[in-house]
Amino acid sequence: MAKDLSLVILLDFYGGLLTDKQALALDCYYNQDLSLSEIADDMGISRQGVMAFLRQGEKHLKSFEEKLGLAERFHKMNNGLSDMKAVIDSLNDTDKKTELLKLISSISNNI
Repeated sequence: MAKDLSLVILLDFYGGLLTDKQALALDCYYNQDLSLSEIADDMGISRQGVMAFLRQGEKHLKSFEEKLGLAERFHKMNNGLSDMKAVIDSLNDTDKKTELLKLISSISNNI
């Protein structure tokens, strides 16, 4: 099973909305990098049981993101703030100050 590491971010945002066993299985698999066998031993279930918890948990995380979009908004805000910092850092050029302030305003409106 290939790991989709974008799920780590979704787990951070929505992990509390999963069942305890789904959250535990996903945490062990993605954050602690345990094998399916190790997770199965820790949880006292079969490897197939672990796979079922992982599949269901992943499905729910993706569904939550589709409906709520918190991770996408977080990335958009983070990128916007990085852009604003770059513009602010370049404000030393007084000839372009008005243009740069308009750019900052535009970026902040997008955030």
